Amino acid sequence: MAEPRKPVIGVLCCNETVQRPVQVVASRFVAPLARVSEACVVLVPAIAGLCDVASLTQYLDGILLTGSRSNVAPTRYGAPSDEDGGVLDRERDDVALTMADAMISAGKPVFGICRGMQEINVLFGGTLSTERCCGRHLRGGWDQSDYAALFDHRHEVELATDGALAALTGEQRLSVHSVHEQAIERLGGGLTVEAWSSDDGVIEAVAARPNGADVLAVQWHPEWDVERSASSHAFFAQIGRALRGGVTQQSRGSGD
Repeated sequence: MAEPRKPVIGVLCCNETVQRPVQVVASRFVAPLARVSEACVVLVPAIAGLCDVASLTQYLDGILLTGSRSNVAPTRYGAPSDEDGGVLDRERDDVALTMADAMISAGKPVFGICRGMQEINVLFGGTLSTERCCGRHLRGGWDQSDYAALFDHRHEVELATDGALAALTGEQRLSVHSVHEQAIERLGGGLTVEAWSSDDGVIEAVAARPNGADVLAVQWHPEWDVERSASSHAFFAQIGRALRGGVTQQSRGSGD
């Protein structure tokens, strides 16, 4: 029997303008997926008209919805307007929600970090708020040049005793890197709370298993210190296990 192939994970890009429109994803998201998750990384463009969802869903073994400088447009979760939404990336909203829905329908894993967790909550029918954080979860702003100082902001989170993250990390409390303006207000149906902020109760991680698809997302940034943090390493290791589980099932199904 041939060895299972290396799993392929899609990483969702963001739309930004650097003299011209570009697709952007931070290298810090890509590196641990290759090194810790041991996956092949494919960048998924956040351009709705150019994203072949059906083909990508068939090709990919999983997808990571990354963090971003932008927020999910409030009208996506029922707000009357996007006036108070801050920096938006509506095309990313389109691709993220469509791709995540298609992957779950195919029984393939979906992971989220920061904005990615918020997108997953919206997909499951939940809502977001820009008032829950009130500056406690973001120190500074995206316009500052010192990203190390921006992402070094930490706070404590409590893990659900019987949750997946507690099992993965062997911990009940973590100190995490926090950089976000939006937060979950109403939890999406079918999602379970994996972690919450020790100070204000803001939901910090969610999980689900619809249609046999592993869904796990965190509000914090494990990609920032994966080489130093056992819990961050465990998050990306779990991504790899979930991806390889799907590849193994496909190999058995094809008779290889």
